[in-house]
Amino acid sequence: MRIRLITALFVFQLTALFSIAQDQAKPTVMLWPNGLPADAKPVDDTIIEKQRKRERERKDIIGYVETPTLTVYQPEKANGCAMVICPGGGYNILAWPKEGLELAEYLNKLGVTAFVLKYRVPRRDVVQFHWEPMQDVQRSIRLVRSQAEQWKIDPDRIGVMGFSAGGHLTVMAGTQYKTKCYERVDDADDLSCRPNFICPIYAAYLGDDYKDDKAKLGSQIVITKDTPPTFMAVTGDDWMRGALAALMYVKLRELNVPAELHVYTKGGHGYGIRPSNNPVSTWHHRMTEWMKSMEFFESAK
Repeated sequence: MRIRLITALFVFQLTALFSIAQDQAKPTVMLWPNGLPADAKPVDDTIIEKQRKRERERKDIIGYVETPTLTVYQPEKANGCAMVICPGGGYNILAWPKEGLELAEYLNKLGVTAFVLKYRVPRRDVVQFHWEPMQDVQRSIRLVRSQAEQWKIDPDRIGVMGFSAGGHLTVMAGTQYKTKCYERVDDADDLSCRPNFICPIYAAYLGDDYKDDKAKLGSQIVITKDTPPTFMAVTGDDWMRGALAALMYVKLRELNVPAELHVYTKGGHGYGIRPSNNPVSTWHHRMTEWMKSMEFFESAK
């Protein structure tokens, strides 16, 4: 069993390196072709250099993003479903292959067209650290919806998923879509930025207090009857995140929003879809089953 696990992890590491190389050949969509929104904050040159150094030392992360993009992964046979993927990294870096590219490749096997979001990092604002990434994800959803015919997707089957900070950003996409984050850029911004479903995985920052015995959803997690159908996966030993995901699930069910939550006993944080001895390694298969049960895999028109 141990040998199989080590072999599987080695294969994933090789796959990650290959994914990074392949990523450069994928189509990309510029989010802000005419420049960033007017309230965009600059990053100090010292911080930029620090982040660039982190990138050089760790080939598996992106440390600085000034020009947000979507990297497009197209399946051989599209079923019409699309997913915007938000990698995690504490809003300071992006875990690009592990929580982005590897998921895109997995979704492609299901017939899902994947759009990996390279949102702005590191944090521009110490208080509203998600604000500019939220601009990026709202713009992403609108662009994907506006280009649905080009990418052979159904504009009513567009999901958002993310990990850790990207999971928080996913929740923001699903609960703050009525918040106007930026001024209109083009016709795409006349479309809704509400995702049709969301999949926050080991989402961070869902509450202000990180103690399980005082777990309380943050004020920005505004669940309504119009919140998109939601799939969540997390572990009980991931600090407070299991309890906060459970509280979010309760709110969703109180308002009859279709939702599914898997809380695994062990697994910690930041595992992506990489293999381990813990059952949490199979969470993405549960998500696949949920998406199928929700009829997001219907044949393309």
